[in-house]
Amino acid sequence: MLSIRNLDKSYRGPGSRLMMRGISFELAAGEYVAIMGESGVGKSTLLNMIAGLDLPDQGSITFEGTELTTLDDNARTVLRRDRMGFVFQAFHLLPHLTVAQNVMLPLRLGGAAADKSARMALAMLEAVGIAALASTYPRELSGGEMQRVAIARALVHRPRLVLADEPTGNLDADSARQVLTVLREQIVHGTGAGILVTHSVAAARTTDRTYRLTAEGLQRCEEH
Repeated sequence: MLSIRNLDKSYRGPGSRLMMRGISFELAAGEYVAIMGESGVGKSTLLNMIAGLDLPDQGSITFEGTELTTLDDNARTVLRRDRMGFVFQAFHLLPHLTVAQNVMLPLRLGGAAADKSARMALAMLEAVGIAALASTYPRELSGGEMQRVAIARALVHRPRLVLADEPTGNLDADSARQVLTVLREQIVHGTGAGILVTHSVAAARTTDRTYRLTAEGLQRCEEH
């Protein structure tokens, strides 16, 4: 499903430096993996490149037969919108939209009719256990509830690949466990594959295997 070959990326801001070199990685359909590493090593940057939000300096990223680095901005946006789901640490819910409207957004942007979008959004909210909150607004939710909304929004269009960037970083322990359970269930049973970026060993253990990103590259951990 996903093949990364010899990826190089440099940080272009003040004090320009090499962030990662020679990253190679493969993900098959049905797999759910974790990527761990120290802060600043480039975990979020790697996810952003996989999603087509950023581009490598060198190397290739092939997703279901499409080489992302050869696409223009519009083509990458369409591919990401139609075939990927992104779960952010900071939720990124739109405060002026209800929970249901936030979840409907990817469907509406993809051209789905309002009634179909509403049905699919409600079904996904039921799947993550917060259908009763469909008409509420983000400001009325707890952190765990907002993260469930973010997961529902990322999965509602049935993406082939789910990318989750520190989805439990802002949550207490109980909320984190609930969110990780929901995320795994939805990825394993409802999508093609998933990548979880995390600092948490407990979070990584909810996936099938774990990799560690360092300045030297991406290595599979012997112990999960």
